[in-house]
Amino acid sequence: MHDHQAGSDGSARYGGKVNPRRRVAGNTVFFPAATLYAIFILPASVFAMLGFTGALPALASPSGHAHEMLFGFALAVVAGNQLGPMPLPRLALLAGLWVVARGAFLSAPQSMTAAAANIAFAALLAAHLAARLLGAAKKLRNQALPLVLTAICASSIAFQLAPHAGFASTGHTIVTVAVLLFALLMLFMGGRLIAPTVTGQFYRQGGKLDARVQPRIEGGLIVAMAIAIATAMFASEPPLDMLAAAATTVAGALSAVRLLRWRLWALHGRPDLLCLAAGYAWLAIGLLLYGAALATGRYQTAALHIITVGALGTLTLNVMVMTWTLKARQDPRTCPRASVCNASHRCGDAGACAGEFRCLRSAGAAATRGALLERGVRVAQQLMDSLRACPDAERGRHARYCFTDRGHPILCGVQIP
Repeated sequence: MHDHQAGSDGSARYGGKVNPRRRVAGNTVFFPAATLYAIFILPASVFAMLGFTGALPALASPSGHAHEMLFGFALAVVAGNQLGPMPLPRLALLAGLWVVARGAFLSAPQSMTAAAANIAFAALLAAHLAARLLGAAKKLRNQALPLVLTAICASSIAFQLAPHAGFASTGHTIVTVAVLLFALLMLFMGGRLIAPTVTGQFYRQGGKLDARVQPRIEGGLIVAMAIAIATAMFASEPPLDMLAAAATTVAGALSAVRLLRWRLWALHGRPDLLCLAAGYAWLAIGLLLYGAALATGRYQTAALHIITVGALGTLTLNVMVMTWTLKARQDPRTCPRASVCNASHRCGDAGACAGEFRCLRSAGAAATRGALLERGVRVAQQLMDSLRACPDAERGRHARYCFTDRGHPILCGVQIP
């Protein structure tokens, strides 16, 4: 009632028009947009690669599929997660550029319109994120977040410019670098999300967690991944391929140690945290497998799919669901069905992906991959159905709590008496 009156007063004050100073959270627009786009793009890309349809030539190649999954879907999730509240006209501009970029790439991937729209979206997103985060990060480790976000946007821009600059053959390298950049982002944000939440749960259980963010391990992860990303651009060279393999393996081992030190098996009644841990575990496994693939010279693409399907798919879905849950003022401990559904389906998907490790490059494997990804999309609808199914009595009006890093929210939720 109060929101309706406020909206009416604002409309009257500006002559029935939307208040240009109104600030809207980025996830309000980009999370639903990314979810809807995933529902469409995953089966469409598989059908295009298998030759079942010629309506979307942009998705008929692995590079086009990777482009839309990384720079279309994943970058939209990043925008929703990191933009925060911003003026409505700016958010509308960003969302509009994203929509135009998707449509232009799908219809004419090599056109200047597609390149210009994708470059504009990535550049404007990088400018907003850098301005918001660079000044707020005081510690050197915290500077990694805005730098990685900027680098991801830069990789999107490089992918658009490469064909027009005569470097079309570098597309696979750019995609590999982008996957590793997303992996570093998940390592950083996963730790900043999981650690304070697990610490709070241990406190509510009467226990204590000493290994929280684990800054030394986090610093080692940043250094190892920075080496892996730098050498990935020249991984075909004999001296550097082993260095890339070693750096990726070290990052995978460090992330596994970090995950074990959180002792998530000791938590009670928090399936949502176990879902986050599942995504982080697939990230560690994917990095270890990618390091082994680089060392042996085989199955690099399959190992990268462990990172994207297993880790990126699980963590992005969980972050969006957690955000929607908190906005609905629901407590995951009293409405666990969504998290349990998520854990079982996503772990099953990633496990099946690992089982297909030896045949992901065949046409039959493309269908298998598509079935796995399409199954993951169905989870989103089941999650929302589960959230809506929670009894109203479980929602309640609870006091808010918020874990912050120098005043910037990391995870906000509800404190249940």
